[in-house]
Amino acid sequence: MPATVTAEQAREALDRKGISIAEFSRKHGLNKNLVSDLLAGRKKGRRGEAHRAAVLLGIKDGEIEQ
Repeated sequence: MPATVTAEQAREALDRKGISIAEFSRKHGLNKNLVSDLLAGRKKGRRGEAHRAAVLLGIKDGEIEQ
């Protein structure tokens, strides 16, 4: 089971890779404002697209249905 990271650590990981929030969002078909809200701690990522984004960022341990 992969370890989860904090929102701050997820943001730092994107910075280390040179990936913007907008680029990450486009790559995964996500709303960039939602991703920004997750990284800022304004959203929890409990359901729907927020859940999917949180799992892809590594903030939340969970499953994504294809």
